[in-house]
Amino acid sequence: MRVDAHHHLWQLDRRPQRWLDEPQLAAIRRDFTMAELAPAARAAGVRRTVLVQVLPDLAETREFLALAAAEPLIAGVVGWVDLTSPAIADTLAALRAGPGGELLVGVRHLVQGEADPRWLCRPEVRRGLRAVGAAGLRYDLLTLPHQLPAAVETVRALPDQEFVLDHLSKPPVARGETQPWAGLLRELAREPQMSCKLSGLVTEADPARWSVADLRPYAETALDAFGPRRVMFGSDWPVCLTAADYGRVVHVAEELTAPLSPHERAEVFGGTALRTYRLAGPTGPGTRPGTGPGT
Repeated sequence: MRVDAHHHLWQLDRRPQRWLDEPQLAAIRRDFTMAELAPAARAAGVRRTVLVQVLPDLAETREFLALAAAEPLIAGVVGWVDLTSPAIADTLAALRAGPGGELLVGVRHLVQGEADPRWLCRPEVRRGLRAVGAAGLRYDLLTLPHQLPAAVETVRALPDQEFVLDHLSKPPVARGETQPWAGLLRELAREPQMSCKLSGLVTEADPARWSVADLRPYAETALDAFGPRRVMFGSDWPVCLTAADYGRVVHVAEELTAPLSPHERAEVFGGTALRTYRLAGPTGPGTRPGTGPGT
């Protein structure tokens, strides 16, 4: 069973997306709903998805949880809470008690947008991350390469918290550079509570003329550093549409993982996400998120 471990949704009349004002994002400056995603995902063999927050907005997270409760394709939600809030534990408890709250599997903050490269090392942020772990949730790291040193420090300081690195920390694919990104990624991968998403690479490449060969060094580095049991496929739909449609993104991931064994590919395309986020499995309801054994 294939799992898409990373996609988004938005409706502009309900919640404006100011980040879409950039000229290069004109193609995705419209609504994206499950009515459009579901057929594309199913055509690619995807049977479960993880819906990831877009905005630092609790109302959006509540909406996503309620949507997930009504949409069988969505197996989990990575939402947003204010990590620096002293009331974060109460906020998480309220989300879990609301509609679809059992489908909250993780938390994410847009660290890539923080001016301080050591934002993750702030005491109030570390306190919030401990609360996320105490709630049995994963934390998705959305960082840029220059923020990886702080990510390494933070992950080492919190050995009981499980982390997922989004988009391989957005390596400089368009420039064809691998260092210092690759060294930092390997350092992060040494921490056993880390996993990563094979996602977002097509939008880090040259959108007009990228090729699978451009992406291969970055995918190979991640697969070698983490191993297939800690790598999961994500489409990053609809952001990926600025460079490739859903089917093309899936096909690219298939090409990048072709050297793996069938069992290893099954991990990347489903097993890792199912374990890491404790999603419902293919034979019926799985462990309720946040209550099962660790990985």
